[in-house]
Amino acid sequence: MSVSPSATPSVSSAGSAPTQADLYDFVRRTAADSELIDSLPLDPEGRTWVRLDGPGGSEAWLIGWPPGTGTGWHDHADSVGAFLTASGELKENSLAARLPTDGWKTLELTDDVDRERRLRAGQGRAFGRHHVHEVLNESPDRHAISVHAYYPPLPQIRRYSRSGPILRLEQVERPEDWQ
Repeated sequence: MSVSPSATPSVSSAGSAPTQADLYDFVRRTAADSELIDSLPLDPEGRTWVRLDGPGGSEAWLIGWPPGTGTGWHDHADSVGAFLTASGELKENSLAARLPTDGWKTLELTDDVDRERRLRAGQGRAFGRHHVHEVLNESPDRHAISVHAYYPPLPQIRRYSRSGPILRLEQVERPEDWQ
C-alpha cells in the first residue's frame, strides 16, 4: 500500500535530488500527521510498515515497532536518509566510522566508534551514505512508530552481526527481498 501524507514538503530545487535536509523535513512533517500515524496497523509480535510517497523520488516508510523489537545492525548502501520517531521512543546504536564498502567479511572495530541516541517522539536524525546502525524499541510494553526516507531508493541493505568489537557481514538484501 502506498500512502501520500497530507504535509508533503517541497524538494530544495526543481528536479534535483532530495538532500538529507529535505528528507529530514519530510519525516518531521509526516510524523506530525496524527491521522496517518494513527492509521498504521500495529502487530504485537512483529514490525509493521506502509510505504509512503517520499519527496523527489525517495523511498519512504511508516514503521510500527512492537515492544522489544529491532532491526539488527545494517546499512543502506549508497543512500542517504533520515528517520524520526512519531510516537514512543527508539534507541539508535551507530558506528562513527566509515567502513569499506566491499571486499570484506569481518572487521575489528576500535573502542571509540560506538554512538548511542535515544529518540523520543518528535526526535530524529539524518545520515549519510554507508551509515551503519541498529534501531531498537526497548520499551517492555509500548509500541513505537517512526517515519523513514532514503534517497536514492534503497539499492540494497547490508546486514551485519556484532560480537564485541567484531562486525561481520552476514547478508546483502535487495529491494525484492523486502517489498
